[in-house]
Amino acid sequence: MDKSEEPESRRAPQQIFTGSERPFDPEDLVMASGRECTPANVERARKEIAEKGAAALERYLP
Repeated sequence: MDKSEEPESRRAPQQIFTGSERPFDPEDLVMASGRECTPANVERARKEIAEKGAAALERYLP
């Protein structure tokens, strides 16, 4: 069986993203950290993104 004949669910992804190389929102950072998206947590995440940039999310990703 040729790879093009494999079901889509069995094909390897063309590109794998960890998350921080694409735009992300403060809500994404809150969820990645395992917290609830409360206004206080979102504001804290917004400040962390402003200070650390992508590194704020990278610490929670494999």
